[in-house]
Amino acid sequence: MTRAQLAGAVVTALAVACPGSRTRLRGSFATGTADAFSDIDVEWVVPDGRVPACAADVRAVLERVRLVAAVRTSPDFFHSPQRRLLFVRFAGVSLFWRLDLALREASAVADPGPGDPAVHARDGEWSRPASALANALGAIKAVARGRSADAAGLLERGFARIGEPDTATGGWVDDVTRLSRATAAREPDLAPLAEETIALAAAELGA
Repeated sequence: MTRAQLAGAVVTALAVACPGSRTRLRGSFATGTADAFSDIDVEWVVPDGRVPACAADVRAVLERVRLVAAVRTSPDFFHSPQRRLLFVRFAGVSLFWRLDLALREASAVADPGPGDPAVHARDGEWSRPASALANALGAIKAVARGRSADAAGLLERGFARIGEPDTATGGWVDDVTRLSRATAAREPDLAPLAEETIALAAAELGA
């Protein structure tokens, strides 16, 4: 299955799963500017009142397309009845093929800005180490795209998110390795993904 085929299958599966909903590709896939490092960005607009149920069903729906390794919910809008942002990692494909799923009800505005802090996740409701590990992956993409300043910022924020007294040095593989292993030290279940991220950094940036 190619990344484009996976994206198409995701869009179809979500639309079928909730009658009255609609889905569309967003971001670089929608504009035709996707590169080898692009996420799959999808918007899923569902009938009013259906966001919590649809968010709960996402993993089961997507398992009909491909085995899902993990679903992570952004701390933004974590408790919102109107919208969620979900990050889905599929098993057996490149880490670059992450699905970023923007879920909202039909009456909600498309761009809510930062939203109401009252619906944000509280500490303990989301994984800071998992979020920091996502920054490590983002840094690999940024370096591969020639955006060193963006990569440094991602790494710095990743270290800060888990309270790690470290900094980006520009030795990108080593930087990604230190951040990845620091996340696994704080959340041991992340160790396999951390090592996969390190291997990807070596493969993409080692030369």
